[in-house]
Amino acid sequence: MPAICLKRSKNHVHMPSTPITLDTLRRYAISRSLFAPTTLPKAIEKLGFVQADPIRAPARAQDLTLRHRVKDYAAGDLEQRYAKLGIEEDFFMNYGFLPRSTQALMHPRVARMVWPKAKLAQAEAVLDFVRERGVVHPKEVDAHFAHGRVRNWFGGSSNASTQLLDGMHYRGMLRVAGRASGTRLYCVAEHLPQECADPGQALDALLDVIVHKYAPLPERSLRDLVSLLLRGGVPQWNSLRSDALARAKERLPSMELEGNRWYWPEGESPAAKRYSIEPTDTVHLLAPFDPVVWDRRRFELFWGWAYRFEAYTPAPKRIRGYYALPLLWRGQVIGWGNLSVNDGKLQAELGYVTGQAPKDKAYRQALAQELASMESFLLLNQ
Repeated sequence: MPAICLKRSKNHVHMPSTPITLDTLRRYAISRSLFAPTTLPKAIEKLGFVQADPIRAPARAQDLTLRHRVKDYAAGDLEQRYAKLGIEEDFFMNYGFLPRSTQALMHPRVARMVWPKAKLAQAEAVLDFVRERGVVHPKEVDAHFAHGRVRNWFGGSSNASTQLLDGMHYRGMLRVAGRASGTRLYCVAEHLPQECADPGQALDALLDVIVHKYAPLPERSLRDLVSLLLRGGVPQWNSLRSDALARAKERLPSMELEGNRWYWPEGESPAAKRYSIEPTDTVHLLAPFDPVVWDRRRFELFWGWAYRFEAYTPAPKRIRGYYALPLLWRGQVIGWGNLSVNDGKLQAELGYVTGQAPKDKAYRQALAQELASMESFLLLNQ
């Protein structure tokens, strides 16, 4: 969904002709997010933002998200084609990939932490170095400047050059030109002209991208997402939080259901026929950050059990596993799978909320197809 700035008419509470239930909202969430596979550029445009994560279990989160939505997608395709896609790596509500037109709405970004003069002088020197070289690897910067080591957010130490480059990227001085073996390569950023001169309009457009991706949203989730955007994506507009949220609540269709107010994009209705199709006999193993399951609050409302990302949880305390992929079957998340590759073979450890797998043949066939699809995605059958 491209970010555009238009004046929006007031859109009061949606009154559907067909009663909307929690099951209606659940089908709506799945149908609109798991759209028919398309091209990579179109899938990114439809999603509006693809969250990234460096862990490979068995592939990175961005690849696991795109494999359901892009025809013949293979792990690594996004990284390989990045330079030609007209997209950017940047911090939005979290870190990931988004269209340049959306990124333009967030810059010039003003970071919450103001750099001292000495740090700013370092950044200016590195900027001149990158401008001269064109594209640089962090090792080149470190070798040239010898910035040394610094303490990182996790209590360990990192190259000061790497941390400086990260900060310059966040502040819009640099952009990611591509990757080499997973490491970001940088060049000088040349930002697009802002589509919205008015911060309020820009913020409204950014909120619409978020709502479009994660709808339908409970009110508390909408508030949390606004907070994430203002904390990381556009901290310079944090003072506009209350007004932006109030405008969103006013213009977005919504309804009260079982003690929760739900919001979704303008022009859509959860009760529309295109969203009411019964789930097919298809198994989807979803990334932990897939938009279908990203909102843990909504997850519990829809499927009645708690799913947590446990990669950073100490092993003895894990319940589902290191990188458990939610398992979607016939519109229900019935379990999870931990997948790995050993000696070129895909290994799958599955768990179920009820303690056992569905017994019907259709499920076994669908699961086999999903695992075969995963093998193709990982290029294990070549």
